[in-house]
Amino acid sequence: MRQKPKILVIDIETSPILAHVWNLWDQNIALNQIQNDWHLLAFAAKWLGDPPNKTIYMDQRHSKNIEDDKKLLETIWNLLDSAEILLTHNGKKFDLKKLNARFILNNFKPVANIKHIDTYQLARKHFGFTNNKLEYLTSKLCTKYKKQSHKAFPGFELWRACLAGNKQAWIEMEKYNKMDVLSLEELYQKIAPWDNTINFNLYREDNEIICNCGSMNIQKRGFGYTKLGKFQQYQCKDCGSWTRNRKSLFTQKKKESLHV
Repeated sequence: MRQKPKILVIDIETSPILAHVWNLWDQNIALNQIQNDWHLLAFAAKWLGDPPNKTIYMDQRHSKNIEDDKKLLETIWNLLDSAEILLTHNGKKFDLKKLNARFILNNFKPVANIKHIDTYQLARKHFGFTNNKLEYLTSKLCTKYKKQSHKAFPGFELWRACLAGNKQAWIEMEKYNKMDVLSLEELYQKIAPWDNTINFNLYREDNEIICNCGSMNIQKRGFGYTKLGKFQQYQCKDCGSWTRNRKSLFTQKKKESLHV
């Protein structure tokens, strides 16, 4: 089996902040108005390429104290510690920072500095979609898994019902959270050929040239040029992604003749 990096796909769900307010619009909430601060409610995760039935899920439905999320945090910390690359959607701004906040508040050590692929940022970087939310992107690009809306408990009602201990709401939350991870994985596989930020061959010990999609069906396709060099280009015939050689094809004499 060809060696691939361990890529952890993850999505977290947090509780809302419960606060006392005087009005509905344009509120500035003071710290002494907060009744209950936020915490983790649930998370879903899987290793990229694993079958759907290997999706990991945990939540707070059976916790004696729903605000005590240490067991969830411990499991997530160990998963992150085992990963070489993290895959999220808007996780650089939300999921990872929220996790770090809960980690430090619960006396966990920092997680190793692993590479992070954020499909929200990839969508903004390479495309001009009407919307970059996971729901929109998966509805347009994914065929097998799409982000679900929680119809039985629309909008905020799902979180309210889970906090109230509604069993059906927790079942809905599990389906919703797992589908976020499965649809995120499919979305990444759709847009990955457009991005070459991380070279997966760095994580392999042999010298075979393999595309990030896992294919060896790579062909030479013309040349790429920089100010100081000419490089052989390659394209994967399966996913379509492009790469190039790092060694310039120019002779030393040609390099010396170039003026910058």
